[in-house]
Amino acid sequence: MAPTLRRVVAMAPLRLRVLAAAGELDRPVRWVAVSELEDPTPYLEGGELVLTTGTRLGAYDAGPYISRLVAKGAAGLGFGVGLSHEEVPEEYVRAAEARGLPLIEVHRDTPFIAVGKAVSELLAAEQHEELGRAFAAQGRLTRAALQPEGMHAIVDRLAKEVDGWVLLLDEGGGVLHAAGAVVARRKARALLPELDRLRATGAPASLSAATPDEHVVVQPLGGHRRLRGFLAVGCARPFTPVAHTVVNAAGSLLTLALEQSRARFAAEARVRTAALRLLLAGDRATAEDVLGEELPAGPVVVFACRSDDAEGLGDALPGFTAPWRGLVVALVPEAQAGRAAAIAAERGRAGTSDPVALDALAAGLRQAERALERATATGTALVRFRELAGQGLLALLDPEAAAAYAEALLAPLREHGSRADLIESVRAYLAANGHWDAAAQRLGVHRHTLRYRIRKATELLGRDLDDPATRAELWVALSVGAA
Repeated sequence: MAPTLRRVVAMAPLRLRVLAAAGELDRPVRWVAVSELEDPTPYLEGGELVLTTGTRLGAYDAGPYISRLVAKGAAGLGFGVGLSHEEVPEEYVRAAEARGLPLIEVHRDTPFIAVGKAVSELLAAEQHEELGRAFAAQGRLTRAALQPEGMHAIVDRLAKEVDGWVLLLDEGGGVLHAAGAVVARRKARALLPELDRLRATGAPASLSAATPDEHVVVQPLGGHRRLRGFLAVGCARPFTPVAHTVVNAAGSLLTLALEQSRARFAAEARVRTAALRLLLAGDRATAEDVLGEELPAGPVVVFACRSDDAEGLGDALPGFTAPWRGLVVALVPEAQAGRAAAIAAERGRAGTSDPVALDALAAGLRQAERALERATATGTALVRFRELAGQGLLALLDPEAAAAYAEALLAPLREHGSRADLIESVRAYLAANGHWDAAAQRLGVHRHTLRYRIRKATELLGRDLDDPATRAELWVALSVGAA
C-alpha cells in the first residue's frame, strides 16, 4: 500500500506545513509530480502529490486550478514559497479548504527533488514490506499444504490471510470445502452462472467482481488442458497486491494438490481393479496381498453403480470398492447393505445382488449388473436382483434384446401372407402343452385345421415344435410382447 500524505508531512527534514484540509491527510501518495503548468492534469493519473511554485498562477486561477486537481484525484498540492511567492496565496488556501484538497507549504529551503526522493524511498519501503508479507503468507500456505488435510488446510489458511470467505469448488460448482464467513456456502449457488460462463470460454480465465459491500475473485484450477475446479475468494475490501499474490499462491498449491489427488486416485483405482479381477478368478489370498487389507469374511452384497462422481461414490460406499468396466463395484458386508443402498441411490443408479460368498463373487456381479440394467431401462435409482427374480424368468431378460430376438424368430409366421392366425394357433398349441383337442377348442376350430396350421408353422420356422427347447424359445418370444 502506498504511503499516506500524513506520513510524508511527518518527515521533519522536509519541513512541510499543512495549510488546508488537514483532515484529508490519510490519502495515499502514489507519486510526486512537479509542474508549473496552469493545467497539469493531462499528465496525471491520480494519487500524485503535485508540487508547484505558482510561477504561472495568479490569484484568479485558484478556484479552477484546485478544482481540476480534485477532479483528477490528486492526493494533495505542495506549494513552494520563496521564489514567485513569499507565502502561499490566501486564495489557494481557501479554495483548497473548500474543496477538501490538502494544501502543503513547502519551505524555501526544501528542494522539490528532496520531496520526490522521500516519497520514492517510502514507496520502495512499502513494496519491500508487501513482498515480505506476501512471502510470509506463502510460507504459511505451504505449511498448510503439508498438513494431512491438505487442500482443506489451504482453504482455511487463505480465509484467514484475506480476512474473508473462501470456497473450493469442483468442476461442476459443487462445494468441496468452505471457510471463512458463514455465507460462504450460500455464495456457491450465486457463482454457478459465472462458472458456466468461464467454462464456456474453453480456456477459463480468472474472474473479478465487486459490489459496494464485497469484492470477489474466482480462479480456475487445473490449467488450460484440464479443468479441475475453481477457487472463489471474497472479502469486504478491495484486494491489495499482496492479497492477489496470496490468492495466486493458494491457487497454485490447490491445483498441485488436485492433480496429485487425481493421480493418487487413478493409481489406487488400478490396484483395486486388479484385486477385483483376482477375486472374480477365485484368488482371494493374492487379492488381499495386493490390497494390503483383509476382505469381509461373511457374505457380501455386490453393488454395480453408475455415477457422474465415481471417485466420490467410491469413497462414500462402505466395504471394498473398485472401478470395473465403466462402473463402480462395491462388495458391501450384508449388515451394511441398507446404508450402502441409500448412498448409491442418492448419487446415481445402482443394482444389487443377493448376498453371496466371495467364492461366488462372479455370480453376484452378474446379478448386480443385471439389476443395474433394469434400473437404467426403467429410470429407477436402485433395483435389487431379488426383485427381478420375484417377477419370473422373463424379468431377467434385457427388454430390447428379447424383443429383437422375438421379432426375428416370429418373422416367418408374420410374413406368411395375411395368415396372422398362425401365431395365435402356435400360442394356443403351446399353452395347451401340445394337446390338440384342448388347443382347437380354445381357438374354436376343428383339430384337423389346427394340425394343418401347426404343420405349416413348423415348415415356415424350420423347427420341430415337439422339441422342448423349441417350445421354450417360442413361448418366450410370444410372451415378451412382440406378438
